[in-house]
Amino acid sequence: MASLFTKIISGEIPAYKVAEDENYLAFLDIFPTAKGHTLVIPKKEVDYLFDLDDNTYIGLNQFAKKVAIGLKKAIPCQKIGVMVLGLEVPHAHIHLVPMQSEKDLLHFSEKVTMTPEEFEALREKIAKEID
Repeated sequence: MASLFTKIISGEIPAYKVAEDENYLAFLDIFPTAKGHTLVIPKKEVDYLFDLDDNTYIGLNQFAKKVAIGLKKAIPCQKIGVMVLGLEVPHAHIHLVPMQSEKDLLHFSEKVTMTPEEFEALREKIAKEID
């Protein structure tokens, strides 16, 4: 059975996509811990990050770096935090979270509420900054 993320990749489920190429996809987390919280995934469905083949693993991190650079340009913050967590979706993914302090990653269960219009405006702003 396809994961939720695989359904996003195929277009079965909508997402606020900020960057995409033939192998990777980045989209806004719909339950963000901070505005701009972005998920970066390989299009290849593999559950565990460290089960990815070396080329996919390296490519995912290079893609995440590109997204993080654009995200930092679009969202005023001190740094972009990086986390690998989440057991809910059996598809490898990286969280990129704009941080003002370490609290933004340490209190990961606290969520930000946004309207669909706010998500779309944020998606457009971030996507413009990614080369």
